[in-house]
Amino acid sequence: MSHGLHHHQFMEVFFVHFLRMAWILGTLPIIIASIPTPKLKWFRGILLGFARRGKIMHSSSQRFTIPQRFFLHFYVVASLWTTLLLVANWVYAYGMAPIVSESFSYSTITSFLTGGSSLRTGSFELRQIYVAWQSVFMLLLMEAQVLRRLYETIYVFNYSPSARMHVLGYLTGLFFYVAAPLSLCGDCAVEAFDFLANLVTEFIVKGKNQVPVTELELWQVINPLIKLGWKHWIGAAVFLWGWIHQYQCHKILGSLRDSRQPEDYVIPHGDWFEIVSSPHYLSEIVIYASFVVATGGSNLTIWLLLVFVVANLSFAAVETHSWYHLKFEDYPISRFAIIPFIL
Repeated sequence: MSHGLHHHQFMEVFFVHFLRMAWILGTLPIIIASIPTPKLKWFRGILLGFARRGKIMHSSSQRFTIPQRFFLHFYVVASLWTTLLLVANWVYAYGMAPIVSESFSYSTITSFLTGGSSLRTGSFELRQIYVAWQSVFMLLLMEAQVLRRLYETIYVFNYSPSARMHVLGYLTGLFFYVAAPLSLCGDCAVEAFDFLANLVTEFIVKGKNQVPVTELELWQVINPLIKLGWKHWIGAAVFLWGWIHQYQCHKILGSLRDSRQPEDYVIPHGDWFEIVSSPHYLSEIVIYASFVVATGGSNLTIWLLLVFVVANLSFAAVETHSWYHLKFEDYPISRFAIIPFIL
């Protein structure tokens, strides 16, 4: 039992450190390429070659590219993967609850973890339950994000047949939508999958009639999420703010594509487009910042995920901003690239 526990703890620590290292390695080249020095101009050019897509990709840079409509693959993978993680973590969180006695309600768990309780026993179990339900909460938000992006890719965007993206950018996108949901539940993902695998194995070995039937009460499944704490609901409010604005901005971009010829471009207006050139990127940053808020800023993996998102989207937004200024003489000079009054 002790050996198994240590093995799980080792695997979780290794897994979390792997995710953190992946975000660091993904962010560092972008930061280096963003340093304004002539000595790094060649490196910036290489990275831009990988990052460019759609309208800002030069016609001479078509080698190793694929159609931009392959964006659909990102959100199909993300939807399936996030759903699997959500189910695994929700089953695990619900299955963990019985190890705490009736006197330890979910509100007591929250109070304990936020410093409101001086319980000295069962702290490890309490923390595991709290982390599991927190993971479920954030994966629910992520599910709402990736399902909306899947819908938009199919019904809102109308990618030009000539729009291309670099194959390395494509692979980076696939990696992102596997690693990002994992980062939201990294502290209990290994145990959650083990828990689910054990249930499936038990079902296969013993058969349907030999496995104890667990009565599923809807209130017990939802109640822990409601009682997680105020920071989670502030995070959800920030998420919804970014989620709504990103949808509005994507609708604006989609309507522009519907009203023009494939190779014609116009200046977008409306919503956050009035303040920045890439408001859909700004809202994406808001969405991932909401995960930091929901965890109270205590999860380093999610911080590193956010830093990667900010660096990656800012790098692309600056290039898009420059393209707009070159393309349109009357482009609004009051607009920033991605972050109002900063960048």
